[in-house]
Amino acid sequence: MNQYINIGRIVAGFGLKGEVILKHALGKKTILKDIEAIFIEMNKGSYLPYFVTSSKAKDHEETYVKLESIDTRESASRLTTKNVWLLDEDFRKLAGKSAPISLLGYQLLSNEGNLGPIEEVIEQPHQVLLRISLEGKEALIPLHAETLNKIDHKKKEVQVTLPDGLLDIYR
Repeated sequence: MNQYINIGRIVAGFGLKGEVILKHALGKKTILKDIEAIFIEMNKGSYLPYFVTSSKAKDHEETYVKLESIDTRESASRLTTKNVWLLDEDFRKLAGKSAPISLLGYQLLSNEGNLGPIEEVIEQPHQVLLRISLEGKEALIPLHAETLNKIDHKKKEVQVTLPDGLLDIYR
């Protein structure tokens, strides 16, 4: 089964020929080079492939994208506010190493041992939260300067020092 990664959402149409603006969390100026398709979540859990014909980076968090068969401003506007997903292997090619979203799938290690894989990265103004499953329950682990020890991209591990008692609230 394919693994999909949510990279952002379509925020607006652009121009008269059906281009859309993709707001993403890839952490760098991005063109969708060598990406055959993006997947748009039209209904919850339903990912429809849209083939990319061209893309142009606007800035470090937005990209103009032209999709096959989306040729009018009206057809592009139907995609506005829809979440955009990539296949895991395409995501790994595009994500900036310093972008928090690149930590998806890494193992989270703390002074209590291996806590499991990072399932979601939630970016907030002053910190990043890492969602993991801890003993079958959802746990949110803060990641900021005081808790982060080391990120090992080769081993795909994130080492943190957690405040005393943080994990106890999830057990």
